[in-house]
Amino acid sequence: MSNVFELPAHDGERARELTATDWARLERNAAEIFAALGLDLDTPGTRDTPRRFVRALFDATAGYDGDPKLRTVFPTERPKGVEGRHAQIVEGPVGFYALCEHHALPFHGRAYVGYVAGDEILGISKLTRLVRLYARRFTVQERLAEEIADGLRELAGARGVAVRLEAAHMCTAMRGVEEDGSVTVTTVWRGSYDEDESLRSEFLTLTR
Repeated sequence: MSNVFELPAHDGERARELTATDWARLERNAAEIFAALGLDLDTPGTRDTPRRFVRALFDATAGYDGDPKLRTVFPTERPKGVEGRHAQIVEGPVGFYALCEHHALPFHGRAYVGYVAGDEILGISKLTRLVRLYARRFTVQERLAEEIADGLRELAGARGVAVRLEAAHMCTAMRGVEEDGSVTVTTVWRGSYDEDESLRSEFLTLTR
């Protein structure tokens, strides 16, 4: 397997490393933006805001650094001679927070992940880790669902994968149309889910 889960999913990239000089430069840049937009940075509550902002943004995008704990798989518990092509494992809701790459504003919601195992299964906590690995990057909801599905299929050799995301987007609530209360839903199917309507129907029933 590739290093997609230990390190970022793009060839040639490495885990992020920022020097003290890097941090200082980013904090100065953040301070300039805040001041230009009207924030008084000379108060007890705001003097450290640029530093806190940059650190919070770094933490919120930790998915670029990967997660080595994802690589824990176990032999399937399926008895010998049982094909198990309709045996689903479904996890959710898994809460997640992400940053939209269009406006760098948050979107947040719940993920449901299902799969039909091949020869291996994952520890249940690994499905949550997988969701949050890809959510903690600059992304869009549609790509997030696709990456979770493809990541699970690669990680566990799943015969089928289903992903359902429902999320509220601050870029439409805080600006633009200022829509309050709307939820965007995306679904992604891979393998046996794409081929079998009954599997999709069962998954949607379980996740509603």
